[in-house]
Amino acid sequence: MDLSEGLAGWTDGDGAAFVMGRSLGIFDESVTFTQVKGVFWTDNPLGNALHEVLLQLVTAGGLERRVEPEDEQFRWSGR
Repeated sequence: MDLSEGLAGWTDGDGAAFVMGRSLGIFDESVTFTQVKGVFWTDNPLGNALHEVLLQLVTAGGLERRVEPEDEQFRWSGR
């Protein structure tokens, strides 16, 4: 999955991390979010690393980030 396509619109943090994992080849295209949701809903090295990559891409200008009252969201910035 291409990251720019997968994050074309605002996507919650867990979904964005899943898209990141797919774009890096960590999750095969046949794997659904619900099959690996534990990676994102628990404190673990893989989930934490994927979230950190998202934040680093925000810092670098590749992604935009917004924090809603109960949700962190990301999208491709197009820069």
